Amino acid sequence: MKTAVAGIGVIGRVHVEVLRELGHAPAAVCDVIPERREGIAGAKGYGDFSEMLEKERPDVVHICTPHMLHADMIVEALGRDINVLCEKPLCIKAEDIPRILEAEKNSRGMLGVCLQNRYNASSLFAKSFFEKKKPDFAFGSVLWHRDAAYYATGEWRGKWATEGGGVLINQAIHTVDLLQWICGDPESVTGEISLRSLKGVIEVEDTAFLRGEGESPFEVFATNTASVDMPVELRFASKGEVLTVLPDGATLNGEPVDLKKDEAWYGKRQYGSGHAKLIADFYDHIARGEKFPLDGREGARAVKTVLAVYAAAGH
Repeated sequence: MKTAVAGIGVIGRVHVEVLRELGHAPAAVCDVIPERREGIAGAKGYGDFSEMLEKERPDVVHICTPHMLHADMIVEALGRDINVLCEKPLCIKAEDIPRILEAEKNSRGMLGVCLQNRYNASSLFAKSFFEKKKPDFAFGSVLWHRDAAYYATGEWRGKWATEGGGVLINQAIHTVDLLQWICGDPESVTGEISLRSLKGVIEVEDTAFLRGEGESPFEVFATNTASVDMPVELRFASKGEVLTVLPDGATLNGEPVDLKKDEAWYGKRQYGSGHAKLIADFYDHIARGEKFPLDGREGARAVKTVLAVYAAAGH
């Protein structure tokens, strides 16, 4: 299949690397920074997304651009009946969700969303463990380090209008997604956001808490103020049992769970090892003509929860 990648930052280069390993090396790439798009060997570089789609007519386009561009790019590509694989978050505005889903419904192209942590062996074990029962309660913690140097890597980072939020919509959205995948969508959401260590550097939150009420209530605490990156941890309580899930392992009542070792990691270790598996699965579904399960509706689930917290805080 003829592929293209929009956005050649850190995560865009991960997609390029995986595509090459899968035998789908991109024919074209798009980025507003010339040296980025010119640095991908074998791919024609473009500075304009629409021009790339028009001239290249790819079978699949990977959207790895800043958050505020996702919705418009998804809608345009689907409008051209091109398959789309978009990085998280699906979008940053509630009003964009219905128009993305409408474009998906009316397109011959397929939409997939990169929530790659669902493909971790530990996540898959947790999903199967709760296949016939529900957790009584679940908790997720995200303790990561992001500093001024990180936010200086992109003019769009750390701003409400362009990133759409901070630690909750960027780093912790994977944790929210996993909890909703296993616990179900909440009937109501409460939460708080604050800016603690990065005042004067960003305008969005660096620390957040949310609680989802429902059949299986869950809570998330997330911060970018830790001194170092710590592994994301999920804990599920059910009828006296406690399942603890880490990116590369799990324990049940304190005893290690025997899991298949995850494959190579790509990019930052916090991204996990799921990108290659998700991308390969997406292409397999296209080849078979079958709907990809991590579609627009699935990608919107965690976004809705995060945006509910932001709306309650006046954003």
